[in-house]
Amino acid sequence: MNTSFFKKIQLIVFIAFLSGLVNAKTEIYNIVHANNPKIQYTGRIDFSKPLSPKITWPGTYIKANFTGSFLALTLDDQKGQNYFNVIVDNNIDNPVILNCEKGEKIYFITNGLNDSTHSLWLFKRTEGEEGYTLFKNLILNQNGNLIEPPARPPLKIELIGDSITCGMSNEAYGKKPGEGAAVKNNFLTYGAITARDLNADFTCIAKSGIGIMISWFNFTMPDYFNQLDATGTNGQKWDFKKWQPDVVVINLFQNDSWLVNRLKPVPTDEQRVQAYYNFLKTVRGKYPKAFIICTLGSMDATKPGSKWPGYISKAVSEFREKNSDNKIDTLFFDYTGFNPHPLVKDHKRNAKKLTKFIREKVLSIK
Repeated sequence: MNTSFFKKIQLIVFIAFLSGLVNAKTEIYNIVHANNPKIQYTGRIDFSKPLSPKITWPGTYIKANFTGSFLALTLDDQKGQNYFNVIVDNNIDNPVILNCEKGEKIYFITNGLNDSTHSLWLFKRTEGEEGYTLFKNLILNQNGNLIEPPARPPLKIELIGDSITCGMSNEAYGKKPGEGAAVKNNFLTYGAITARDLNADFTCIAKSGIGIMISWFNFTMPDYFNQLDATGTNGQKWDFKKWQPDVVVINLFQNDSWLVNRLKPVPTDEQRVQAYYNFLKTVRGKYPKAFIICTLGSMDATKPGSKWPGYISKAVSEFREKNSDNKIDTLFFDYTGFNPHPLVKDHKRNAKKLTKFIREKVLSIK
């Protein structure tokens, strides 16, 4: 029995069912595998299995340009908890939102495009704690093909942070914001918005609950930062030569501010400054040419009277002086009195502030 033939027939019938095609018996589809060189990947992605690259970090994305009127794609999700935005023809305000099911599944995107050239942007909204997703293929019309991917922008930005940077609950608009994956959207975080405003490529190295000295679990960002895979703590090391950002934005110490008194002995002010300084040293060692922006907020670690922005400012000042490093600065996001995680409107406000800072201070573009 020719099993590949029957798999192809099943695929044709299944896609036809999803898309409502009338000519289901005669339509053939072009399957574009994940290792096609015209598919453009951005982020820390595990390519050890080229036909099933593993996506784990929030904000990881895939871009491609294609011809034809039809688009579907195949994902294999570990837990059935991840969400993705699928953006066609750069229509960022009206994405197709994929709520992944556990296991391998074909996701129909559209059958209503004009028969011309189009763009795809597949963006992971959720983070490592929702598990990994394997990207398997794109499915196009029989005569549809990939063409050259979009040109890479000249600017690269990396965000390093916690739940704020992930986008925890940023789409929870009720009085009691939920903390589930459905209301977590990294695409509408201050980091991702800033990258789009500056026409930059973007990576996000972030995990909800993480800190520099202490986290809500048994590892911290100095442990996590070096990883290829974002699903918990593991021994898979990232090759930093693969991605050298021009700008690095660090937004950490919020969780430390809540949890520091659990450490025994409780760190002194000087030890808190030193912990931040040590992490700066790690980041600078990996990214020797990047401009580093040390941020905090906009949750209660930046409320009036908080010592935590001061710890960061002192660490940055000492680092600049001891290392003759002028490519490092601070920028704090104001606390608004809103205690839950920032909503999209807060992220937009913070993105505006960060974008302005990068243009004027880092890029000298007005």
